[in-house]
This record gives sequence, structure tokens and C-alpha cells, in this order.
Amino acid sequence: MAQPPCVPLDVEENARAHAAAVRAARARVVVFPELSLTGYELDGPVVSVDDPRLAPLVEACAEAGTLALAGAPVAGEHIATLAVTGDGVTVAYRKMWLGDAEARRFRPGGAPAVLDVDGWRVGLAICKDTGVAEQAAETAALGIDVYAAGVLESARDAAVTDERARRIATTHRVWVAVASFAGSTGGGYTEAAGGSAIWSPGGDVYARAGTEPGELTRADIG
Repeated sequence: MAQPPCVPLDVEENARAHAAAVRAARARVVVFPELSLTGYELDGPVVSVDDPRLAPLVEACAEAGTLALAGAPVAGEHIATLAVTGDGVTVAYRKMWLGDAEARRFRPGGAPAVLDVDGWRVGLAICKDTGVAEQAAETAALGIDVYAAGVLESARDAAVTDERARRIATTHRVWVAVASFAGSTGGGYTEAAGGSAIWSPGGDVYARAGTEPGELTRADIG
């Protein structure tokens, strides 16, 4: 789980920060927060899967053998999770449950999504999704080992992420991995929570990062 520093709307600089996190993590999968490539800037332009600014992240994933799950607005007016590997970029998931401000521009995604990573089934979610029991249940019904989410919460609401993650883990008996934005970003988030973490299927915190940008946490659940 990575929470890199983020420069508002600077996809090129943010992609380099993501690449540095991938190299530092030395992990098969690295999860990033909601809208991590642009910041929570709801008027920001979409990021295409063939955007040349993503090249440093693709290169880092190729070197490390990593699947990076990064956040960005995409065509069709969706808040999305991009799956980045050494082979390129695809749109892996579109956020199903939108906040009120988000709904003024974006459209909800239509279905849950699961990625197969070396035989492990990784279900995907973005922020508000984690608070909707229906989304977690539909994702778990596809057969998952890990529920991975990129989120943004203010520091004062950090406990919200913990409560949601613990509930999902214990209800569905899965690992829950949450990458939480750190620092400041748009939408009034002057102090984001950070504290990216991984919960065991029993609901215990297995690993947790601090609250500062640039921190990460990792776990071997194999």
C-alpha cells in the first residue's frame, strides 16, 4: 500500500512518484489511493491508457514485476483504477458509488471487478465503495482472496476507513488492503488521513503506514 506525494494535476510528476514507490515496495502488487495520478481534482482531464506520461510507471513495473493499481479519471467520465504492468495500462475498475460532488461530473461504474494475480483473486474498490455493503458483497461473490481499495479520507475521519475495512474483512473472510491518500489535495482535503494498511481476514491490522506522504506499508500474505 503506497501513499506517494501528489502534485495537483501533474500526471507526469505523479507517475514518477508512483514509479519510485513501486521500486521501493518490491512487491507483486502495489495499491495507490483514489485519483492518485491527478489528486482529488474533480475538474481534471481524463488520463488515457496510452498517455506517454505514464511511461515511468510502466517501466518501473517491468523492472519490478509489479502490478500497480493507480487512480485516475478516465474516458466515459469515470473515477477509475488503472492496472499498470510492464506491458502497459488498462482500465481495471470504475467506481460504482460516487459522492455527491463527484456525481456532478462522473458516472458510476456498472459492475464489480476482480483481477487474477498469480492465482490470487483481487477484488477492487474505490473510496465510497468500501462503505456500501452491496459493493463488497457483489465483489466477494466473484470469489476473492483480497479486497483492494484506493481511498481518500480527511485526517479527522481516519477511523471510518478502519471500521469499513474491518467489517469487510470479517464479513467476507478476506484480506483487505487499503491505500489511503496522505498530504493535501483538492475537494477541501487539506489534511488527508494516510495510514494505508492491510487487515487480516480476522479483522486485525497486519501492517500500517504512517500519515505522511511518501510512506508505504507491505505484507507477504502468500
